[in-house]
Amino acid sequence: MKLFIDASKKEGFINPEIYGHFSEHLGRGIYEGIYVGEDSEIPNTDGIRNDVLEALKEIEVPVLRWPGGCFADEYHWMDGIGPKEKRKKMVNTNWGGVTEDNSFGTHEFLRLCELLGCKAYINGNLGTGSAREMSEWVEYMTGTGVSPMTDLRKANGREEPWKIDYFAVGNENWGCGGNMRPAYYADLYRHTQTFLRNYDTKNPIKKICVGPGTDQVEFWTKKVLEACFEDAPKGSHGFMDYFTLHHYVFPDCWDHKGDAVDDAENLWYQSLHKARFIEDLIEKNEALLDQYDSEGEIGLCVDEWGGWYDVQKGTNPGFLYQQSTMRDALIAGVSLDIFNKHCKRVRMANIAQMVNVLQAVVLTEGSKMVKTPTFYVFKMYKGHKGGELVSSYFEGNPEIGPEDYRVPTVSASASVKDGALTLTISNLSKDSTVDLDIRVDNFKAGLKVVEGKIVNAANIADFNDFDKAEKVTEKDFNDFKLNGTSLGVQLPAHSVVMLKLQ
Repeated sequence: MKLFIDASKKEGFINPEIYGHFSEHLGRGIYEGIYVGEDSEIPNTDGIRNDVLEALKEIEVPVLRWPGGCFADEYHWMDGIGPKEKRKKMVNTNWGGVTEDNSFGTHEFLRLCELLGCKAYINGNLGTGSAREMSEWVEYMTGTGVSPMTDLRKANGREEPWKIDYFAVGNENWGCGGNMRPAYYADLYRHTQTFLRNYDTKNPIKKICVGPGTDQVEFWTKKVLEACFEDAPKGSHGFMDYFTLHHYVFPDCWDHKGDAVDDAENLWYQSLHKARFIEDLIEKNEALLDQYDSEGEIGLCVDEWGGWYDVQKGTNPGFLYQQSTMRDALIAGVSLDIFNKHCKRVRMANIAQMVNVLQAVVLTEGSKMVKTPTFYVFKMYKGHKGGELVSSYFEGNPEIGPEDYRVPTVSASASVKDGALTLTISNLSKDSTVDLDIRVDNFKAGLKVVEGKIVNAANIADFNDFDKAEKVTEKDFNDFKLNGTSLGVQLPAHSVVMLKLQ
């Protein structure tokens, strides 16, 4: 099998936000996972776990989406500000029916973003909220001068405004966000976004319009874009900067998604086949966006993606806690390669979710923490952030797997940044080693591999557990041979490899 790379053919800028994350008030995602409170015995900074912070800094989280998800459309931000003992409690009706004490609110989230050094993506409440509520939230966070919400923020201890990078008007409003029809949502979006003022004109907030879930392109995308662009002022681009897309890997079906560990092997190709389906959805949405936005001003934001399986036995079904195996590492590699490939339009993606929920990068249990296989894939892909995607194509990359779930043998991404070429390669084969010949043109005459890493495990179902040595981790990789501008690589079965060349 051969892979050809032409470093002189730039195909788009890989926005760092493609490697973004999502953290919802769901299960142990926020409480216990990220936030333990200032009085906790678990070492923390302003209530935020130090071990989780350090892990997330290691993968350089570029943007974080919060507070949901379905939770966003029942979240009233004023319940989460002010003295914690006076904050209203609520029942999280979407996820587990547990009591939410609102001790983690706007100030705590934006403190987390400051500690991580990442951009803030706020998801507004369109389902049970109002234009006024969202408008005042933006004023509270970013307002300057004299205004009611600015004064309230200062009274709550924050003198300087925050910088908010992204604000979404609703979430999944075709479903949990209100079961709206597309034209109705579009009218509400147009109305509401009008009142999301830019108090900091040098750093305007990017407004995000809700797009489809899987297989809703004709039902939702076309009709929302049509309504948003109808009679819109020239240059307004339908009043939006981003349009969302959600896609989850249910390898079996919604009612029986399979076990994260026990079914990892028998659902291997089904899972990867469904992960790759995101490219079909991206291309369909790209085609419709091109009809209305030929200049490419609107970014596609895949702000929920990842594997979704049956919850771990013995845990709350509403908490969506699942283990992470080599299958998830490959899902991450395949998905990130697709986002990179479509980086001209895909400008942000947010894995669901960051801690303790679905395809998490970090899991916690009391004072213990473990990094998942997905964590290590994100770490290996860091070199692509802010790089220029360069041309790459395969010769002889046969499809493998059962007839209904065929996938290519190998997936890859190549990018150039700061004089280095980052190459990531995933071998999707469950049990076969792949010999790959790589030719790199128009880069440097004498190639040198300065770093090689691999994520691999003896068994497909291997995962990292508490109080045990990590089975799936990032290790040095040197199973390659250089010959001028050619590189021979041997890829173990079910592996993700990163090579950095100079």
